[in-house]
Amino acid sequence: MPEGHSVHRIARQFGLHFVGHPVRVSSPQGRFVDGAARLDGHTITEARAVGKQMFLRFDNDLWLRVHLGIYGAWDFAGDITVDATVAAANGRMGQTNQRGTVADQDGANGSESSLSSIGAPRRTRLRMAEQEKLEEPIDVFPPEPIGAVRVRLLTDDAVADLRGPTACEVLTPDQVEATIAKLGPDPLEVDAAEGEERFVSVVRRKPTPIALLLMDQGVVSGIGNVYRAELLFRARLNPHTPGKLVPEQTLRELWRDWTRLLATGVATGQMLTMDDLDPDDYRKALASRDDRHWVYHRAGLPCRVCGTNIVMEELGGRKLYWCPRDQA
Repeated sequence: MPEGHSVHRIARQFGLHFVGHPVRVSSPQGRFVDGAARLDGHTITEARAVGKQMFLRFDNDLWLRVHLGIYGAWDFAGDITVDATVAAANGRMGQTNQRGTVADQDGANGSESSLSSIGAPRRTRLRMAEQEKLEEPIDVFPPEPIGAVRVRLLTDDAVADLRGPTACEVLTPDQVEATIAKLGPDPLEVDAAEGEERFVSVVRRKPTPIALLLMDQGVVSGIGNVYRAELLFRARLNPHTPGKLVPEQTLRELWRDWTRLLATGVATGQMLTMDDLDPDDYRKALASRDDRHWVYHRAGLPCRVCGTNIVMEELGGRKLYWCPRDQA
């Protein structure tokens, strides 16, 4: 399932290429015909990510809410930018300016993302979900929909196809605010101090294990299985510790660390959770998940700090990775 950094990157792609443009909205699959009709022909005015959910506002005061879930993905094609975050920061799009930032073979080795350049050729195709995959350039625009496309958003220069989402619905402003109100704070969406206080105050009231609380989108937005394991290891925190027994300062450090890791994920497109890497190790970490994490997906392998074998267990229906010594 895409974690928070992926959804923010998708929202920024929409911000670059769809916001400010009238959009033709359709449902090639046929399951979103009524919703598409309510949005068709209107201009997108805002793209917003909150945790694992994205919201697109249209000029008729309606919003499109999308939650990708486990199987959802956006396919972008046309005059698009591979790394929308970098392009937005630099005020450019579609320029190939740094080959080799991520290894070209990245998509074949189980990484969370698979970009091979910051820029992109025009008339290209990019899939954005848990992973990001640059595909073959297209010869005809718009390309024919591939697979069961729930909704297609089309401008004169770009197209976005949504497939397999958990949620795809049209909401009013009040409904959007009600939905967001149920979510925990997202470091990129709220004032840092306010978000920290909300997170700390909620967790300190809960007897639930901290490993489950970090995955609860009503407690904090955007954290998934990878970031959960890595945050707990970085804090040297036993995942079974009840939230109310975690020291307040540790909770504050957890929130601040999540803020840092989320910003890194948005900037790089990778869930990069190891700090202070030398240039060679940094390149390896960007290219391969095996060199990117402290404990995630390392069951049975020695801890990078103490040498104790990393444990994997089922908790809340998800795999949890942790070091039984450093996180004792």
